[in-house]
Amino acid sequence: QVQLVESGGGSVQAGGSLRLSCAASGSSVSVWWMAWFRQSPGKKREGIAAISRDGVTSYADSVKGRFDVSRDNSKNTLYLQMNNLEPEDTAMYYCASRGPMYSTGQILQTDFNSWGQGTPVTVSS
Repeated sequence: QVQLVESGGGSVQAGGSLRLSCAASGSSVSVWWMAWFRQSPGKKREGIAAISRDGVTSYADSVKGRFDVSRDNSKNTLYLQMNNLEPEDTAMYYCASRGPMYSTGQILQTDFNSWGQGTPVTVSS
């Protein structure tokens, strides 16, 4: 059983930065792929960044060039560095994980089977 615990959310003004973390417990195979999703009220959950254990990354177009996903395998921790934040980035951010899979570059909610509780991010204009 994998447990994922997010932290680092908060409130920031537009143009600012935040760094989210996700601490994982469980087997390394179960967290081969880790990803960040976000969900705003009334909107579907969106996959925004993913990274494999060996460092292969994928990004949604909405965050490409502004967000950077990374992980520290020795600490079983996933990170999301968010720069140049916009009010449209306001959402609950979730960490997710799954075992090995062939990546198409898409970050789909249905591909991930372990989820954290989320950490809120609010960006004011």
